[in-house]
Amino acid sequence: MNIYDGAHNLAKALKDCEEVKEYKNATETVKNSDIAKKMIEDFRRLQFEAYNEQVSTGKISEDTDKKIRDLAAVISINADVNKYLQAEARFAIVWEDIMKILNDAVGIDSAL
Repeated sequence: MNIYDGAHNLAKALKDCEEVKEYKNATETVKNSDIAKKMIEDFRRLQFEAYNEQVSTGKISEDTDKKIRDLAAVISINADVNKYLQAEARFAIVWEDIMKILNDAVGIDSAL
């Protein structure tokens, strides 16, 4: 088998993967809701803000932490957004595992 055949086989396996199917379905659902898209956008913005605070000061401010907790509470009530974020997290784990397998196979240390 050549490398391109292997890549096509991996692509097919991913397409048939339950985590990918759930993520695609959840994405389609939230894509059709302005409220859901805004919640996800706000959540991402707060995650980025918290990350920047953590990197620059070594901690997350109480204000940012409260905003994240408040938004997380709202998100947990919205079933579509909650399902999307959970599906995204499960897909991210699969993707990271695949990348680790590929990096290990070719001898690349992704921890650098």
